[in-house]
Amino acid sequence: MKTPMLIILLLFAGLNTMVAQEKINWMSLEEALTKAKKEPRKIFIDMYTDWCKWCTEMDRNTFSNPVIAAYMNKNYYAVKFDAEGQKDAQFNNKTFKQPKPGQKRSAHELAIFLLNGRLSYPSYVFVNPDQSVITAVPGYYPPADFEPVLHFFATEAWKKTNWTDYQKSFKGKVTK
Repeated sequence: MKTPMLIILLLFAGLNTMVAQEKINWMSLEEALTKAKKEPRKIFIDMYTDWCKWCTEMDRNTFSNPVIAAYMNKNYYAVKFDAEGQKDAQFNNKTFKQPKPGQKRSAHELAIFLLNGRLSYPSYVFVNPDQSVITAVPGYYPPADFEPVLHFFATEAWKKTNWTDYQKSFKGKVTK
């Protein structure tokens, strides 16, 4: 009689662990653009640098949150893009390069383009499947503050309402 109950408890504990460990399925920009053509979904680009403390904090705290990860995986193709990286990048039929290869703290042309020259890290670029840029959002956000941002763009609420009204009425799943 005790054995079946133990098995049920172990299975339940295992399912909880699997849910809690959900991670964002990060992919390259090329992969995201290709997938968006086949199965349209918005693209989320995390513009980061390796020296940025708040970028690391977003990874550690916000992007590791299971609610955030699950929503991102369901509604976006998620891309991490090193805003000072060395690799060429294709976007909107144009090749973007690192203008000063090997030089520290040199912004990549794609970062400059997508952030409209406002190089603030971390920043998040929301892109439609057709590669039209919706907007860029700068700054660090704890999970409960980032959840409505993700929903605002994924559901296209930004077309119907302003951010302040949306934020006031948003009921999220992340607990503070």
